[in-house]
Amino acid sequence: MGGHVRLILLCGLPGSGKTTLAKRLAAELPAVRLCPDEWLAGLGIDFHDAQARDRLERLLWRHAQDLLRLGQTVILEYGFWSRAEREELRLGARTLGAAVELRYLVVPLDELHRRLERRSGWGTVPIARDMLDHWATLFEPPTPEELARYDEALDSC
Repeated sequence: MGGHVRLILLCGLPGSGKTTLAKRLAAELPAVRLCPDEWLAGLGIDFHDAQARDRLERLLWRHAQDLLRLGQTVILEYGFWSRAEREELRLGARTLGAAVELRYLVVPLDELHRRLERRSGWGTVPIARDMLDHWATLFEPPTPEELARYDEALDSC
């Protein structure tokens, strides 16, 4: 599938560069970027409120589907730690006729720790070292077989 309408899923742990990449792609393609962390911050909701995050991500996915139907490329920077979640969105976007990219940002855990210690500012989630270590055990990295089900990226990164 190679239409001009695309859903781009940014997959990776906190600190892997999802927001940096999303901002660059949004400007270059152009695309609408949807970042749950920024929405939670803007709404004054605790980043670690799992129920609120889940509700927000479902709302943003509905919004993304509307944008795709209107011919707009969309970037979702949720992290997408589970294969099941990635597959659900891939299939959902395909039913709308959109191409779907999965950008997997692989960064060693030691480097993620370094980045998160340096990171601060509006829209960033404060993350303790032990939280990241725990999350790394929950993360389901995309397999080569899974990655093969996605469309090729339009750019070189």
